[in-house]
Amino acid sequence: MDEVAKAVEECARAAKRAAPSLAAADAGAVDAALVGMAERLLSHRAEVLEANEADVARARAEGMSAGLLDRLTITPERLTGMAEQLRLLANAPHQERTVEVSTLDGGLRLVERRRPVGVIGANYEARPNVTVDVASQLVKSRNAGVLRTGSAALGSAQRLRETVIAPALAAAGIDPDVVQLVPRVERAAASALVRLPGLVPLVILRGSGDSTRALATEAAVHGVRTLAHADGGGVLYVDVAADPAKVRDLVFASLDRLGVCNRLNLLLIHEDAHDAVWPSIAGALDERGVTPSLAPHEHAIGYEWALDSEREATVTVEKVGGLGDAVEIANERTSGLAAGIATEDEAAAEAFFDGYTGTGVFWNAPTRLLDGFKLLAVPETGINLDRVPGPRGPVTYTDLYVRQYAVLPDRA
Repeated sequence: MDEVAKAVEECARAAKRAAPSLAAADAGAVDAALVGMAERLLSHRAEVLEANEADVARARAEGMSAGLLDRLTITPERLTGMAEQLRLLANAPHQERTVEVSTLDGGLRLVERRRPVGVIGANYEARPNVTVDVASQLVKSRNAGVLRTGSAALGSAQRLRETVIAPALAAAGIDPDVVQLVPRVERAAASALVRLPGLVPLVILRGSGDSTRALATEAAVHGVRTLAHADGGGVLYVDVAADPAKVRDLVFASLDRLGVCNRLNLLLIHEDAHDAVWPSIAGALDERGVTPSLAPHEHAIGYEWALDSEREATVTVEKVGGLGDAVEIANERTSGLAAGIATEDEAAAEAFFDGYTGTGVFWNAPTRLLDGFKLLAVPETGINLDRVPGPRGPVTYTDLYVRQYAVLPDRA
């Protein structure tokens, strides 16, 4: 076994050994650990920001794009927001561990028990806040974790684990080894993480589409399940009955950050509305410093600009003949993350909602809202785009369990 795979397996074994400590913890201990993380995040803010500044400086010197640098950066305001999210998560209700289902013949009853997965892996790139997001979700759901981040964010992630996460767990009486951070920067560590079905049966994948799809395929070969967030890009269809002022606000609000998956990526404009709405749209794009990519396009309509380090400040613009064309494009030529309609026609909005099959659908609202914290008031581990039954959309602690059916004697 090579040194990278060995390091990943050592983390996985340590997490599995510690997992019972968290699985058996009561709600008070779990929530105390989360509150402790929030408190330590604020009391050790200087150390965390120092480590992050070093990561950002190194990444900038190596030529990282502005959008990726934005993801990598922990500002004082973002740090405060991370602490606020931890407190909210601590106050969120715990999942019921047992749910009565029905009574059976013979004086028996059926109960659904919700058990932790055990150890869950997570692979993500240059987003140090995800270290806290994922770790906190795993703790709330009583799952141990093995986290692997890219080299750009490893310094920040290590500081967060050492000064925030591990001490808070220990103070709450939970084995701090339940949250492991892979110390290796090599990309091979991600492959090693999805090859351990006996230790890490489920891995959360976040990152660029191609790398995440490749890891998901590799995981399947090795019998590891994944919750993958491979592609993104928000779509906005501007209907013929749209209010130009609202369209302008939607476009502007959807481009507040360019390096995120739920930003505006594709703008579809009804051909009969184009001339009326384009001046306000162009003004919003200009104010955000974003360039429209106009027809004829040399790229795929759904090309995800957030992943393009050279042209991330771009939005694809396409005229369409009507709502049906917009729905077809959103369904067939984009990732299926999120799409919205700008219209004052309720029937048109309902038709768009009925036609679009993606994960999130919006009416006169920005796709930037497709986010666990913004929608559900708790952090997310990622956004799952699967088109099959299971957790779809923002995945939170309420999704990270396995069902166990128990048949018991009736209490009567």
